[in-house]
Amino acid sequence: MEVYRICLAKYAGELYASGIRGRWNSKGNFVIYTAGSRALACLENVVHRSGEGLSDNFKTVVITIPDDVTIESVSTDELPVNWQQVKSYPICQARGNEWYRQLKSAVLCVPSSIIPEEYNYILNTRHPDFTKIKITGTEDFFFDARIKANLSS
Repeated sequence: MEVYRICLAKYAGELYASGIRGRWNSKGNFVIYTAGSRALACLENVVHRSGEGLSDNFKTVVITIPDDVTIESVSTDELPVNWQQVKSYPICQARGNEWYRQLKSAVLCVPSSIIPEEYNYILNTRHPDFTKIKITGTEDFFFDARIKANLSS
């Protein structure tokens, strides 16, 4: 299975985890967020970056998860109705932190808060199978200038 990550070019050569908190992890849990498609990876970046940050030098990192790597899934049915809201981060983080600590799988498949019918894949850098997950390509990526453009002009 291929997943995608759009990141600054300087980070594209390795599977780097910052330990910064996110929707599905608390600070200090070293996970890597990826998306099931290039388009979703783009949308995730647009939501999490300011318009000014979109003009930097980016790459799409193509990551292959081998078939023998276990993927655990969280469905929207398991989450409260308002799980997509920022105030629900603690609920999602608790679920992600439990997965991170238990080390049952190297990958957690979660619904995107932007498009819940699409999925993000979180990689647990502490899991023994993480070493099987590889970067299999990089591609130049440029955000279209119309993304986050000032629409009032």
